[in-house]
Amino acid sequence: MVSRLWLVFAVLAGLLLGGCGYNDVQRQDQAVKAAWAEVLNQYQRRTDLIPNMVATVKGEANFEQETLTRIADARASVGRLNVSPETLDDPAAFARFQQAQSQLGGALSRLLAVSENYPNLKANAAFQDLRAQLEGAENRIAIARKRYIDAVAQYNTTIALLQNKLGATLAGAKEKPQFTVADEAAASRPPTVDFGGGK
Repeated sequence: MVSRLWLVFAVLAGLLLGGCGYNDVQRQDQAVKAAWAEVLNQYQRRTDLIPNMVATVKGEANFEQETLTRIADARASVGRLNVSPETLDDPAAFARFQQAQSQLGGALSRLLAVSENYPNLKANAAFQDLRAQLEGAENRIAIARKRYIDAVAQYNTTIALLQNKLGATLAGAKEKPQFTVADEAAASRPPTVDFGGGK
């Protein structure tokens, strides 16, 4: 009789958990973690290109040392971060990660912009190959971030829905942080266009 009671209890618990959104929360949590792992993978790919790129640029006489220092500092900042799936549960850690990656991206953009002033670099096949690899890495980062953003949006919506509150509570689900625009205020301002040249 006791074993039948346990069987009935187990079936009822399974039905209750299945209907409360618990399984959806778990499935989507795994999707967010997978998307996050891909974001990290693509950022690491970019980071791995930097030593070769810097070595190639250093071969150019009189290249701006400040630009190379910014890249080295930004790469070191990224390297000091302890990033794991738990970063997704810590908005402050996620913000530090995003800020460090943004600084590194900005330093690399500066490097590419400055390199246009050096004809030898523009003609250097190794530099051009690294530049193409870096541009490819940036594109893959954008795609991985988009997939992460979509997965997090779906997860955050699922745990916010009333019918999933019990499952979200049982799973200990918390809202996951989202990527943001680095400078939202600047991005929202329309550009200034002056066709008159001050006349």
